[in-house]
Amino acid sequence: MSSIAPPHLHRLASWLGRALVTCFLCSNIAALAAPLAVRHPVARDGYEYPIKVLDLAMRKSGVDYVLQPIGKVSLQSRILKTVASGTDLDVAWSMTSGQREEDLLPIRIPIDKGLLGWRVFLIREKDRAKFSSVRKPTDLQQFEAGQGHDWPDTEILRNNGFRVHGYPVFESLFDMLQVGRFDYFPRSIMEVWDEQRIHAGKGLVVEQTLVMHYPTAYYFFVNKKNTALASTIEIGLKRAIKDGSFDQLFNQEFGDDIQRSRMASRKKLELTNPLLPPKTPLGQKELWLQF
Repeated sequence: MSSIAPPHLHRLASWLGRALVTCFLCSNIAALAAPLAVRHPVARDGYEYPIKVLDLAMRKSGVDYVLQPIGKVSLQSRILKTVASGTDLDVAWSMTSGQREEDLLPIRIPIDKGLLGWRVFLIREKDRAKFSSVRKPTDLQQFEAGQGHDWPDTEILRNNGFRVHGYPVFESLFDMLQVGRFDYFPRSIMEVWDEQRIHAGKGLVVEQTLVMHYPTAYYFFVNKKNTALASTIEIGLKRAIKDGSFDQLFNQEFGDDIQRSRMASRKKLELTNPLLPPKTPLGQKELWLQF
């Protein structure tokens, strides 16, 4: 025996059906409209510049986005392996090398304008006079440098005949310099003044007469399959360079440090960089800082 539901129940069922369809459509539209989440490493204390550039590039791209810092301060090699694996991190920043461009997808716009390759030295204050006789790279080879063990800089220096002590923990380098495990810590102009201020209590100062230079570039890297994100960042960076906002940010961050470094008065020690990939855009002069 069959039964027929009252009309009001048919209307209720019809309304519920339409409501469910509406909710389903709304949830899917909301998902489509959600901002692009860009997961990036946590910055070292006092070094927020790469995140500021990433934020500028994403903003200029016109894409709706949100930046998500992930994890804690970690080894550079571990961060890059995480990006290469396609898990947890979408983008990182690093000095380039042939191996890194093979493992990852580089956005070949140097966010440092090449400044990472201009190095002055953190030394012990009592050792200022030791460096006064250095005139050329071979003179500096009598001293020992300290670097991160997984940094491209370490291999660059060793390939140029320098003795280098590599350490896995970044902060330990300042302590090792203080106690005399090595003689000098080459640091870029982008980094050295803040680091000297932070570690002044250890008797560390910036050496005033020398600058070491090797050509290099500091890029954003993404997973090799993430071409959409690479294109978005590249478009944003190019727009920021064209409208002047990139240079404005760069000068706000480093203009005072560059002036304070007095590059024109320093003896330049020019090194080769065997790790520099052939596709580095050295010919695009607008991308590089000229001293």
